[in-house]
Amino acid sequence: MTSAKSDKLSDSHRGDMLNLTSLLLATAAFLSAADNDAVLARVAAHADRFGVVSREIWETPELGFHENKSSPLLQQELRANGFQVVAGVAGMPTAFTATFGNGKPVIALMGEFDALPGLSQKDVPMLAPAQAGAPGHGCGHNLLGSASALAAVAIKEEMQAKGLKGTLRYYGTPAEEGGGGKIYMLHAGLFRDVDAVLAWHPGDSNRVNMSSLLANNGGRFRFYGVASHAAAAPDRGRSALDGVMIFLNSVEYLREHVPQETRIHYIITNGGSAPNIVPAFAEANLVARNPDAAVLAGIWERVMDCARAGALASGTRMEFEQGTNYSNVLPNDALTEVLGRAMQKAGGYEYTPGEKTFATELQKTLGGPVRSPGPEKVRTDMSEGTGSASSDSGDVSWVVPTAQFTAATFVPGVSAHTWQAAACAGTSIGRKGMVVAARTLAVAGVELFENPSKVKAAHDAFEKRLDGRKWSTRIAPDSKPPMDYATK
Repeated sequence: MTSAKSDKLSDSHRGDMLNLTSLLLATAAFLSAADNDAVLARVAAHADRFGVVSREIWETPELGFHENKSSPLLQQELRANGFQVVAGVAGMPTAFTATFGNGKPVIALMGEFDALPGLSQKDVPMLAPAQAGAPGHGCGHNLLGSASALAAVAIKEEMQAKGLKGTLRYYGTPAEEGGGGKIYMLHAGLFRDVDAVLAWHPGDSNRVNMSSLLANNGGRFRFYGVASHAAAAPDRGRSALDGVMIFLNSVEYLREHVPQETRIHYIITNGGSAPNIVPAFAEANLVARNPDAAVLAGIWERVMDCARAGALASGTRMEFEQGTNYSNVLPNDALTEVLGRAMQKAGGYEYTPGEKTFATELQKTLGGPVRSPGPEKVRTDMSEGTGSASSDSGDVSWVVPTAQFTAATFVPGVSAHTWQAAACAGTSIGRKGMVVAARTLAVAGVELFENPSKVKAAHDAFEKRLDGRKWSTRIAPDSKPPMDYATK
């Protein structure tokens, strides 16, 4: 039994403890805010320089595996900022790693820098190719690679200032647009020691969630027939183009009988040489997508049956060359929470009057309602779903705990792979979005280095989502990167 006096002392002590706890919490919040301010200041200190880098890459757009100016430029910047750079990894001349520090944890950022064919564009709100038929950065990869490098420099400086232990690594990944550079890096074991990957992609809004991406599979279908005079001796010919057309028409009928979220798209890359010659050779390039890689595998077998039917009906021979094969993204709950906090701290940005005018004029070309919020908004939640694109970052997510987000580098309503996106990627709007991405990556990266428990939580979330499954790909471990795929 306690006395009344001791009760009073106890109450007083509890009050002091509560006051002390409140003080400690407030102090921790203040210190945390101060730390974040320091990280954001480091990003700001290098933002102009990496903005120039992003513009240089935008001005010299290069197709996958041929980023012979873009990749060295990023390597040069990272090397100048104290990173150890290893170039030409995984059998790809433009692939590289840039590393700072040593030991655990190993936290990675990924950068892309390849452009898209035929999307050359000036930084104006109207269709205006800089060079007709040339590549352009319609997916904003000039910003993607530069923002991740900017974040890496800021994280590295914070690690030095605080004496944080661990390894920070930047992966320069070529040919995301159909070449699958990250898959060859995975096969080469370059992600083997990584504990967590933080990734991002250009978009029309600032958002963090656990949305996945579509798995995809594709390649080139080549048909071989017999040439003959199309008027004088058509009976002697066997048209490879007929084989392609029967194949693709069969695919059109197939669309009715696949899950509605499936996407199938193609181009005819070779339809013959002249109309008066029965084509002896024809080729189509086709990609199919679905949110579930296992479901996609079944759909793909039916696509192959369509191709075989085309050859059988036309009396031709068909060969298939494997192309892209990307996995859907495996979300990571713990890392998404880290990125969500980081983006809230990073914040969005405001348009200048000139940028507002650009955005308004550009939106007039979209031909539909704009539902995305402005760049000043930040949306973070733990919602799940599936985006409409595919990326080889999905393959990384099945091997290493990975989370990603989008930053508002495009005007609201603008989608990737368009001339509008290419225009935005070369403007101050694109560069402001790039800085939002770098700020988010930097704050999140530092949090992981400071809190080993967050890294463990990411690993636990990864194992739970994996649920005994393993990453698989149709791209064989001993296959060589298709260095000429972009020029075929």
